Amino acid sequence: MSKPLVIHWFRQDLRLSDNPALSAAVHQGDVLPIYILDDKNANEWAMGGASRWWLHHSLTALETSLADRLNLYQGEPLKVLLALIERLGVTQVVWNRCYEPWRMARDEKIKQALKEKGIRVESYNGSLLWEPWQIKKPDGTPYKVFTPFYRKGCLKADMPREPLPRPNNKDAYLVDDKCQTLDSLNLLPKIAWDEPFKSLWQIGEDKAQSQFFQFLKEGLASYKEGRNIPSKPFVSRLSPHIHFGEISPNQLWYGVQREADNEHVDHFCSELGWREFSYSQLFVNPNLPTQNLQPKFDDFPWLANDGTHESALLSAWQQGKTGIPMVDAGMRELWQTGYMHNRVRMIVASFLVKNLRIHWQHGERWFWDTLLDADLANNSASWQWVAGSGADAAPYFRIFNPVVQGQKFDTEGEYIKRFVPEISLLPKKYLFSPWEAPELVLQEAGVKLGETYPHPIIDLKASREAALEAFKSLK
Repeated sequence: MSKPLVIHWFRQDLRLSDNPALSAAVHQGDVLPIYILDDKNANEWAMGGASRWWLHHSLTALETSLADRLNLYQGEPLKVLLALIERLGVTQVVWNRCYEPWRMARDEKIKQALKEKGIRVESYNGSLLWEPWQIKKPDGTPYKVFTPFYRKGCLKADMPREPLPRPNNKDAYLVDDKCQTLDSLNLLPKIAWDEPFKSLWQIGEDKAQSQFFQFLKEGLASYKEGRNIPSKPFVSRLSPHIHFGEISPNQLWYGVQREADNEHVDHFCSELGWREFSYSQLFVNPNLPTQNLQPKFDDFPWLANDGTHESALLSAWQQGKTGIPMVDAGMRELWQTGYMHNRVRMIVASFLVKNLRIHWQHGERWFWDTLLDADLANNSASWQWVAGSGADAAPYFRIFNPVVQGQKFDTEGEYIKRFVPEISLLPKKYLFSPWEAPELVLQEAGVKLGETYPHPIIDLKASREAALEAFKSLK
């Protein structure tokens, strides 16, 4: 008697280990492992250029793990699934859940349509430690503040499930000779800005595990404070791997706790908790990526959009040419590596929305296109947090001073010197604010403001005061 044929639909779970849906599929019959590139339903939330680059290489790695038995398609997923079901006699479809609003709406329609055809459909949690609808206050309402969400909600709930082993039945995977090639998905960017990425990132499940082990060995013991120093290797740099599901939060959660039980482990787990909080916010507020969570910010007096002025300021920010070294270093790191250190993300975001008074959505969209780890929940929740318009947000009057932040967290200037080399010969005293350096000092360092490095595009003190006045208008 032939085995039933089950489709496992890979999405944001590009791994074999700790993959609940894949494990269930292998247990129940022969498996057709598929990936469908769906830009149609994504609309404005189709992946940006950096994410598509990562996806191309992640699918390459997954294909190797599956001994070249990954089947690729592009288009409307329901049509792809129905065609496969009819042509191959599929009896069941399984997947791990996604939580973006557009994906949830799409998946519900697909599940209903397939069930009407008599196809069994099962979905699993392979992306979060807790389901976003699971963590609620005692009165049944969602948490709006992170600390109680995590400490009173998550940590008081059932423990996350233990990670699952990798299915060992390689013979269960089948190939569809009518699937597409990876190159036909056209994921790689048409401009060569991604060229440096190749030497900076190793992609795929095995590489994610290696990166995690390296973090356990070199970064975890200094994590709580060290994670704020952008020049040091104390952060995990796992965020793109997590987003694409090359490693699961469950593997991270239990992996760090097997190493130790201390403040660094607790802090790392709380960062996983912040990711859960972001997904909870998005689940409760599907318009989080486009609308202020706090309606009073709908009346905030952003910089008047006179076209040229705002565009010039935004462009200078995007290109890392603001004349503020710590901001420029962060924006250049993003462009050159597809990544930005978390401390610096807060600095550059605060500068955009508070000093320049440019709407947070402009920053959110730029990050969406240029971050390898661009994630709808994390990206939108974090931008709203910095802007002051989100849940548990930083108060608007908390304005990061990029000079002070640089002096505090890049004490020796290593980060700035790496990404803003044209000012690297300045004495440390002036490295964070070259406009304050005497002309002779600038000359000796080979710096000519306005030529080799920009004048500041805005006065930090005056712009801070203007932002505070703008904030007062909301009251």
